[in-house]
Amino acid sequence: MTVTEVTPVIRRNGEITPFDPSKISSALTRAFLDVEGTDAGASSRVRAVVAGLTEAVELALMRHAGPDRAVHIEQIQDQVELALMRGGHHAVARSYVLYREEHARARAADTPAPMPSEPRVRLADGTTAPIDTGRLARVVEEACAGLAGADVDKVRSETRALLYDGIGVAELDQAPVLAARALVETDPDYSFVAARLLLDVLRREAFAALGLAPPADQAETARRYPEYLAAYLRRGVELGQLDPALAEFDLDRLAAEVAPERDLDFGFLGLQTLYDRYLLHSGGARYELPQAFFLRVAMGLALREVDREARAAEFYPLLSRFDVMCSTPTLFNAGTTRPQLSSCFLTTIPDDLPGIFGAISDNALLSKYAGGLGNDWTPVRGIGAHIRGTNGVSQGVVPFMKIANDTAVAVNQGGKRKGAVCGYLETWHIDIEEFLDLRKNTGDDRRRTHDMNTANWVPDEFLRRVRADGQWTLFSPDEAADLHDLYGEEFAAAYREHEAAAALGERKVFRTVRAVELWRRMLTMLFETGHPWITFKDPCNLRSPQRHAGVVHSSNLCTEITLNTTAASGEEEVAVCNLASVNLARHVTADGLDAARLASTVRTAVRMLDNVIDINFYTIPSARRSNLRHRPVGLGLMGHQDALFAQRIPVASDRAVEFADESMELISYHAIAASSDLAAERGRYASFDGSLWSRGVLPIDSIELLSAARGEGELELDRTTRLDWDALRAKVVAQGMRNSNVMAIAPTATIANITGVNPSIEPLYRNLYVKANMSGDFTVVNPHLVRDLAARGLWDQVMVGDLKYFDGALGEIERVPDELKRLYATAFEIDPRWLIEAAARRQKWLDQAQSLNLYLATPSGRELDALYQLAWTRGLKTTYYLRSQAATRVEKSTLAGTDGRLNAVAPVVAAACSIDDPDCEACQ
Repeated sequence: MTVTEVTPVIRRNGEITPFDPSKISSALTRAFLDVEGTDAGASSRVRAVVAGLTEAVELALMRHAGPDRAVHIEQIQDQVELALMRGGHHAVARSYVLYREEHARARAADTPAPMPSEPRVRLADGTTAPIDTGRLARVVEEACAGLAGADVDKVRSETRALLYDGIGVAELDQAPVLAARALVETDPDYSFVAARLLLDVLRREAFAALGLAPPADQAETARRYPEYLAAYLRRGVELGQLDPALAEFDLDRLAAEVAPERDLDFGFLGLQTLYDRYLLHSGGARYELPQAFFLRVAMGLALREVDREARAAEFYPLLSRFDVMCSTPTLFNAGTTRPQLSSCFLTTIPDDLPGIFGAISDNALLSKYAGGLGNDWTPVRGIGAHIRGTNGVSQGVVPFMKIANDTAVAVNQGGKRKGAVCGYLETWHIDIEEFLDLRKNTGDDRRRTHDMNTANWVPDEFLRRVRADGQWTLFSPDEAADLHDLYGEEFAAAYREHEAAAALGERKVFRTVRAVELWRRMLTMLFETGHPWITFKDPCNLRSPQRHAGVVHSSNLCTEITLNTTAASGEEEVAVCNLASVNLARHVTADGLDAARLASTVRTAVRMLDNVIDINFYTIPSARRSNLRHRPVGLGLMGHQDALFAQRIPVASDRAVEFADESMELISYHAIAASSDLAAERGRYASFDGSLWSRGVLPIDSIELLSAARGEGELELDRTTRLDWDALRAKVVAQGMRNSNVMAIAPTATIANITGVNPSIEPLYRNLYVKANMSGDFTVVNPHLVRDLAARGLWDQVMVGDLKYFDGALGEIERVPDELKRLYATAFEIDPRWLIEAAARRQKWLDQAQSLNLYLATPSGRELDALYQLAWTRGLKTTYYLRSQAATRVEKSTLAGTDGRLNAVAPVVAAACSIDDPDCEACQ
């Protein structure tokens, strides 16, 4: 089935005509002729390019084509513009845009031809009826209420342009939503308009799915919420989706806590994401509304509390006000019959076939219920190693990693998002050079893992050899097994012993390389493929509160979790972490942090996270055993960039670095205090004795352990403190800790979309761009910038065009004041050293790590070397993606006229970790 077979086209006068791809080819050819001259039309190159672009547009339209769907002529032209921009034909795209504007002005000068008749809607039984234009007008008016930047008449006019005679019911519902989202680039308030229009569709769908008469508007929805909640819970239990225990709550008491008006706080991207991926449904019909969703999560997390209603009432407002947000697995599964609420699982792969395939099986079971995976592959023997059982020779670690890669693809996360796994390998492993090539698009595809993330697990001794331009020896772990469990000076000493043994011929499989050459290759592959990431073994272990309990062998999928996968007894553990993130943007004013509010949020969030551990559905016994023994949680943050905007602080500034320090100190202090108070109430975690906590060594104190291990000049880190840490140390020693680990900063890609803030600790990606994810393509515009420009009389269509042309950056737009250019500098406009300096200040307060992306506009070997050596010198535990301009494709066209689901050609590289975007998202 092709676009031409199923998709009618709505002309500007309302007439319906068949789709004709030759008209796209003709328009594209004219645009190339205008730019490249008349000879271009006969060029085989141009003909081939035009054919490819035409096909791309057809594929984009095919995404939403069908018997009940039609495309407007403007939608087709928007896709042509988008395809030109994605293909890098910017001059041709500009010519095409000017052509469209010229013809639009000419049409405006003429009297539009009247439509032959008022369009009618085609009902499910095939009959038609008049469109209820009165209701349509009321819905649009309600959606625009209270939004200064939204024009009711403009949304109505855009909606009217999408209507045609015989339009289907579903398409009629979507018409005002599409009309509003097409206007987002002109004012961010239209994102809220589009969300409210989608909300109208959702609440009618949800009430109908429960057999209830649909509400007329938001006010009626609020009045009927108790009725809806009772029917919602009843239906969820009947379907076997909701835990029957939820029906035992005092629903009248909880219904009084629900605030339906908070549904109006969603932007379009947030609500569409929630609609597509989180809300419960049956047979494709959603029956869960957003506030019911948040209440369900709150009730699910309060199931084991003594006063369940009181705790649910405490948890619900934090979620529904966007003060804090749980990770995606918790949001997916809390309150359901399969409450797998944990985000991350870390495993070590043993060096035997039953162990290897058992670990791959564990990956599948953990992935099934939305877990993100970090696999430590270092123990698996390398290429050329002897296999005693068969007297054969090993093919190394790569073939097994290929199987793990394919397993992640085959077993997606409950059908809700792709499976996601990251493989880690230590730098001394004999297969390290093959490991570096795993993400290459060339070479033997049987030795490539195109879907698996990879990360280097780098010991400090290697960086010392790099800095000294020394030699580095690679070993097979079956001949150097002790190196896997050693770190710090003990690792360095044992490593030198293995080198001496190799020199005497006592090691059969080894190879010596120049350390700096291997380091350069690591950085080269990171630049070329985005992998493997650079993570540091020694800081992760030397500063681990659980040094006494085992060894940290890897991080997780997104490099923020640093938990043991080997117990002190030698028993392998599957480490589990449970995540949530404080929304910093909700805890600042123009005058700075609201410390009291932040303290209250953090204390409640830690309690919610601790509850996850006992409620959790564990898919493998080893994960349950490990989680109940150590009880680790990871409280992080998001909206850091929004918090800087609120205070008018440029991200590339000393003040921003100080704010990173101050905010993380507050979170750290109150998170540790909350866990200690939970220990007094509920008991210490089982492996507390012997931990750094038990010795009064808090994360801020563990810096000295790393400093002592490294020696002079290898750790340069500010140690400033502001709060009463002595009192907290005494409390922790006396009361203990409920959780072995308390903090970790995850990427928060999707939950930041839901709450409408910048992800995690990310700098501003672009001031205007198109974000592509599993819910479609969305225009994202920086509302802070729009308000500032509007106040200066600078926000107009010319500015929108300039932002598109300059990839959402202000630097080259002359009429923008320098003050705003500094405040709204984008990720590639700032020196990445600022990001490392801010990350270092946060790292000193963290017992785990942070997902830190780095951005380089013009990468070079020298720049990369300096950047990652600075990260090591500043004591960072891990880094995440390296993003460069050369490898980043930014859309210069937004989506006026498209339907929010047209992922036409190539995905847009987003600023944060996300499977929806090209990267990963399983943590959040």
